[in-house]
Amino acid sequence: MSTREQFRPEDHENDHFLLTTVVGSYPKPKWHDRARELFEDDDSDFDLDDWEESKDDAARLITEEHERAGVDVVTDGEMRRNEMVEYFAHRIDGYDFNGRVKVWGHNYFDKPSVVDEVEYDEQWLVEEFEFTNDVADAPVKVPITGPYTLASWSFNEVYDDEEQLTYALADLVNEEIEALVDAGARYIQIDEPALATTPDDHAIVGEALERIVDDVPEDVRLGLHVCYGDYSRIYPEILDYPVEEYDLELANGGYEQLDVFKDDEFTKDFAMGVVDVHTAEVESVEEIKENIKKGLEVVPPEQLTVSPDCGVKLLPREVAYGKMENMVKAAREIEEELDAGEIDVVAGAEASADD
Repeated sequence: MSTREQFRPEDHENDHFLLTTVVGSYPKPKWHDRARELFEDDDSDFDLDDWEESKDDAARLITEEHERAGVDVVTDGEMRRNEMVEYFAHRIDGYDFNGRVKVWGHNYFDKPSVVDEVEYDEQWLVEEFEFTNDVADAPVKVPITGPYTLASWSFNEVYDDEEQLTYALADLVNEEIEALVDAGARYIQIDEPALATTPDDHAIVGEALERIVDDVPEDVRLGLHVCYGDYSRIYPEILDYPVEEYDLELANGGYEQLDVFKDDEFTKDFAMGVVDVHTAEVESVEEIKENIKKGLEVVPPEQLTVSPDCGVKLLPREVAYGKMENMVKAAREIEEELDAGEIDVVAGAEASADD
């Protein structure tokens, strides 16, 4: 069952529909970063109500920014989150924190430790979704860090091995997704950036996903986002995962790994990165159109989703917006050319415009 059509806008002008979306994160307004600093300052009178107001204002602003760019399915840019593992670990019973760890460059995160059996205590993202869904006119996607990455990027002091911790966390993710579905969420993305860096564990991720999707209704679109690593070490095995869409980083590598997905038929939806989130240069519409055509070498239009490579939070905000805006323009122009029969599409062969 395809869930794609429920996200086609009612006023969509083209017969073809290339679903456009974002991976999740977006640059935070400078005033929102300053608000966090004030809230965390013991000497400041900036209180919890002030901080909640800042999060609401930032989420509303960035959601509207996504819509202004024309993105079909939006997020709030993860304005309420500080980091993709730390944020969730703070909300899971069994985790503790020992201090900040340098991950790369000048970036740090508070790497958590599992010091007791993990348990689901409080909702993680339901209030975030409900707020964003209320302020958005477009459908809302919910990105959620997957159990394998949560386990891999934590210290494990309790479970026999990382596999057992992953499965325990998968059961908690399932509880959260059920709560999100009850709240009305219909597009949920599991983020597993650790997968392609440790590809021998793809069977563990598959079993974790089976636990995650248990009792999730068929009309809920479930995607898996993977970035970094060597995709040839996880493909085509990942096609057996119980998700409908794979969101993959490819633009940053100049599409060198695109051929990986041509030897075996890509039977799921292909959410392909068409703009590079690691460069502060806004790609032109024409450049992005050429990137989209690369996706049509792998899947037909009805299976292609257009998105950035990854979250764009480290870019200047005006650059992030420019990339989204041009991405949407490029997708709409490709749809028009498909409608006019100006692009020949043969999945697994070259997609090119007719002379």
